[in-house]
Amino acid sequence: MTIAERTTKAPRSARRPRWVARATVLWAVLYAGFGLAAALSGTSLLPFGGGSGAPVLSWAVVALGVSAALLSAAVVRYGPRPLLRVLLQVSCGLAGITAFSLLMDVITLMVGQGVDNSAAAVNKALAAVGAVLLAATARSDHRDAGTEARAPSAAPRPARLSAWAGTLAFVPYAVMKLIWAFGGTFAGTTGAEMLAVSERNGASGTFLTLASWGLDPTVLLAVLGVFLLWGLVRPWGQVFPRWTLFLHGRRVPRWLPLAPALLGAATLVPYGVVGAGYLALVTAGAVTMGRGDFPSPGDALLVGWIGIFAFAVYGIALTVAARSYWLRTRALPTGVRQGAHQDV
Repeated sequence: MTIAERTTKAPRSARRPRWVARATVLWAVLYAGFGLAAALSGTSLLPFGGGSGAPVLSWAVVALGVSAALLSAAVVRYGPRPLLRVLLQVSCGLAGITAFSLLMDVITLMVGQGVDNSAAAVNKALAAVGAVLLAATARSDHRDAGTEARAPSAAPRPARLSAWAGTLAFVPYAVMKLIWAFGGTFAGTTGAEMLAVSERNGASGTFLTLASWGLDPTVLLAVLGVFLLWGLVRPWGQVFPRWTLFLHGRRVPRWLPLAPALLGAATLVPYGVVGAGYLALVTAGAVTMGRGDFPSPGDALLVGWIGIFAFAVYGIALTVAARSYWLRTRALPTGVRQGAHQDV
């Protein structure tokens, strides 16, 4: 039976045992221990090393881990009472903020470069796991009546338009990168010079080989990002299409596209807003900007705007698409007509 056929089932949250809360307790104890070890050893959890705020952040990690452990233990003992749900949601938000820029670390590792601070990267990864567990614990034992799976559907027109915007935003970025990949000159810098910069920054041999072949790895990652974006707004993102062979006709697990989408949106939207604000100040002459690896500050500003525009618009589009996907894949109460609850 394919996913297009309507099936009645009990909601997943109604069947979820309290092992989720117990798993969250274990994570919280581990996270608090990680923060304590960082605080006592003087290890900075800031992305770029030390600073006056480094010890404060380590103790904040300890506080978040201890509070999350106490809240999750209370859920195991008393169940998810309303006040506990609210406090867990607050903790989930704090963990999500802590995990900010994890996607950038993942991309950096994927293109063969090292992260600026390994301890900070581990902190963000642990916080991301905790955000998921805390959210699941807050919803544990949340019961509804019987539910029906929705039939696969395309996103409403505004979400589809946002997907087009997110796709087209990468065009200038891809053109710039491909000019360099094929040995051309952009912003006063040749492809050979950019390859030398990548090598100096510690890029892997695979990255350098692909770049020398005209296959910029960051453009390939952008293609994957666009693929994810369209999967969130088209029906094939809810049911595996024909080209997936033996998976054809099966439902796509909600977490499979939503996990990277939410991580990407949580990273790219604030990154784009902050970056665009900074570049706007530079453009207005309010602050100065170094030239970096480029011949002049103007060249660096041009490249900065192209990159920030791509990531900011894509991040917003990803947010809109993820929200639409979330709403379109929610289970319907039994007996509710398909299509009666569509997001707008």
